[in-house]
Amino acid sequence: MILLDTCAAVWSATADPTLGAKARAQILRAAERRELFLSPVTAWEIATLARRGRLALAISPNAFVNQLFAHSDASEVPVNREIAFAAGSLPGELHGDPADRLIVATAIVAGLRVMTRDRHILEYAKRTGAVPAIAC
Repeated sequence: MILLDTCAAVWSATADPTLGAKARAQILRAAERRELFLSPVTAWEIATLARRGRLALAISPNAFVNQLFAHSDASEVPVNREIAFAAGSLPGELHGDPADRLIVATAIVAGLRVMTRDRHILEYAKRTGAVPAIAC
């Protein structure tokens, strides 16, 4: 069961070659098994990246997010009070980016592996063992 970090979700949806073949295969298998998940935090990150000019999309950011969540074969894991609390009290040290903290906390609370290229999350996962992570 895989929770896609924003980078993995965007690369998967846009067929970006930055997403490795192994990661792409894992995403496809998880989707077939109905074991692929997205956080609404990904919608916030996409909007923010697009607004700042750090993410160029062929369609509007809103249309992209709507398509991503509607057609990716991934289920949405809503942020709730348990996830919010977990994000604020993660064990060990993870940088202060609230989006990353919420995505990591979502994976922990929901019992998912987070797929990411974010070195901070990958190092945190390795250092603490608090969340399983898959590098993409």
